[in-house]
Amino acid sequence: QLNDVTAHAEMQAITAAANVLGGKYLNECTLYVTIEPCVMCAGALGWAQLWKLVYGAREDKRGYRRHAASALHPKTVVVEGVLADECRELMQAFFAAKR
Repeated sequence: QLNDVTAHAEMQAITAAANVLGGKYLNECTLYVTIEPCVMCAGALGWAQLWKLVYGAREDKRGYRRHAASALHPKTVVVEGVLADECRELMQAFFAAKR
């Protein structure tokens, strides 16, 4: 709903978590997202020192692994492919409805 190209769910989650926790580091937090984060989000998660990232579907066009595989903090644990088919379908339906 925001007219802001940086208003991805990950960015909003980082801001909300930092505000609740009272600090900028999320090294005890796990982020669950439907699709592989983009480079911008992965970079922000790296700066936040996220402990664990869990996502469903890969993002072959704009995902961080293709363009900036080392963007996350080196200690971040990554779990990918959780309900990948369901996540992919959910994202496809979301963007189809927006077009």
